[in-house]
Formats: sequence, C-alpha cells, structure tokens
Amino acid sequence: MLTAIIVEDMPDALQLLKSDLKNNHPEIKVVNTAQSVVEAAKALRNTQPDILFLDIMLGDGTGFDILEIFPELKSKIIFVTASDEFAIRAFKFAAIDYVLKPYSNEELAQAIGRAKEQIQPNKERLNILKDTLSAPEQKPDKISLHTLDKIIIVNLDDIIRCESDSNNTIFYLKEEQKIFVTKTLKYFADMLKSYQFLRVHQSHLVNLQCISAFIKTDGGYLMLKNGENIPVSVRKKIEVMEILDRLHR
Repeated sequence: MLTAIIVEDMPDALQLLKSDLKNNHPEIKVVNTAQSVVEAAKALRNTQPDILFLDIMLGDGTGFDILEIFPELKSKIIFVTASDEFAIRAFKFAAIDYVLKPYSNEELAQAIGRAKEQIQPNKERLNILKDTLSAPEQKPDKISLHTLDKIIIVNLDDIIRCESDSNNTIFYLKEEQKIFVTKTLKYFADMLKSYQFLRVHQSHLVNLQCISAFIKTDGGYLMLKNGENIPVSVRKKIEVMEILDRLHR
C-alpha cells in the first residue's frame, strides 16, 4: 500500500482526484489533503507520503513554496496543472512529468506508474520549471535533456543545432559536445520555435544566432559560424531568407 497527499485548491478537483484514486488505484491510500500552502505544510510535517499530488497554483502561494519549506522531501511528486500552453512548455523544458487537467484515467495511471519509477527532480530542474512558469514570454536560460541514462542540463545559448536520428535527436553544442536525446526532432522544434530556433529541413533544427550565411547555390544551405554546412529544404528556403533578412536589418 502506497500513501498519498493531495494538494489542490479547487474543492471539486480535489474530490475528483481523491475519488479516482479510491476507485481505480486501490494500492494508493490518501492519508491527507490540503487546499493551501499552509495546510500542505501542516500535513507534510505530520507525515511524508510516498506520492505527493501537487497543484502548481494555490490560493496563498505555489507548489514551489511547499518544496522550499521541505527541501529534503522524499515523496515522489506528481505535478497537476491546468491546460495552459506555457505551463506545458515549462514542464518540457525542465523534463519533469505532469498531469494535465482534465486528465483521463489512462493519463493518471501513467503518471502514477512514472512516479513509482522516477528519480526525484533536482533543485536545478525545479528552478528551470519555476523560472519558465513565472516568465513565460522570456527566453529560458536552460533546458533539461533526457539521454538514455541521465538528464543533462544545458544552456540554451550553447545549442548550435539539433539533428534527427530516427525517433531520437542529437544536440550539437559549443565546445564540440554532442548529446543523444531520446525524443524526436519535432518535439524540440515545437518547444524551441519561439526562442530563435528554426527547423530548416526535415532532419535539422538550427539556432538562428549560430548562422553565418545562407548560400543560395548547390540547392541552398546554411553556413554556420563553426564552419558546418546545413542543408535547407526547398519549401523552407523563402522562410529562411526572410527570417535572416529581418535579423540582419
């Protein structure tokens, strides 16, 4: 039997999650609930559950306030968030799992399964999540990358380009470092498109700040500042030329 505490400031949402756990996950016993940072702090002082279901936005603060009060918290955390484009992007940048409200039974089951297996996100990844959520319009400083055996945190400005490798992605960084990541190029193209990264080819995503020139001959390709040449697809040529023209005005 696993124990759980639910922190959720919406009474209906709290009762729904409590009911879903009781009906569909009898191996989890909800030992307490809280609707605020203060209530959550009191509950966690009494007992630290196996799983903490944690809403981000609470009436008297945020879920991060609770984590700062309990920096040594051993509970596995399942973040619960509303359907918000910026919130989803923030979780992806931090490489931290979440459940999106309203969730399905399958999504809740998957989140619980991941929580049982996961290693707790470290302080730096939680800070990436917190910073990206608090300033959604700003370019994040860092991104967390899932490799086969660990999660690596890199500066966004250190990424020169990304290249597709089947259903995986190779990140090429400054200082000639390469990182093999177990996500598709499309996943990162969608995540990074607002931060001066452009998919110029089916297999290539490029940091616009690392482009030296667009060469129109030989089918069209980009010359990067590190000396690499990257092909540009026919349907992307006009878009690439327009973006580069705007950048260098």
